[in-house]
Amino acid sequence: MAKLYFRYGAVNSAKTLNLLAVAHNYRKQGKRVLLIKPAMDIRFGEREIASRAGLTAKADLLVQANTRLEPQQFQGVHCVLVDEAQFLSEALIEQLRDITIDLDIPVICYGLRADFKTRLFEGSKRIMELADSIEEVKTTCAFCNRKGIMNLKHINGLAVDDGPSIDLGADEKYFPACYSCYRRELRRARERQGRLEFGADRAANQ
Repeated sequence: MAKLYFRYGAVNSAKTLNLLAVAHNYRKQGKRVLLIKPAMDIRFGEREIASRAGLTAKADLLVQANTRLEPQQFQGVHCVLVDEAQFLSEALIEQLRDITIDLDIPVICYGLRADFKTRLFEGSKRIMELADSIEEVKTTCAFCNRKGIMNLKHINGLAVDDGPSIDLGADEKYFPACYSCYRRELRRARERQGRLEFGADRAANQ
């Protein structure tokens, strides 16, 4: 039986680069891969799967929460590769799980484990519950030399931990961080925000 894989990592851990390398290796052997990405991810173009290293590929299939995967879409496919899998619905993850069993095709999902508020994404949670293999794609913290495990979000140069969980962005918005630096950056942001608000109040009362 083919397996369902989840390869997760913090932002900037070369997950998409890994995906594109796997796709290249399959194609080099004359095998067909099917590339899937969420339709909502239009950061680099509607169908573009792009790594920060500059490598790109076109997605074969764009999916939404209610997409129904049909067996004929996978005829002749040797492997399914899924980018940004954290954005997939539970129902889609379950369909991918079924593909590994019913069609005997391996499915490799790449994505974030948790959002910038440290909470599991819906898709990631379901993959972790169903996957045969869970592997971490490692990177270092942007603020020290420890392993980056958190996804730290910045707005106007300040770290934040509120707002909607899904907020598309790239290097200018999200940074990998160890938990210590994640907590420190948020604390600094709150202290700075407090000073700014205090200064604004004083100016208003003068």
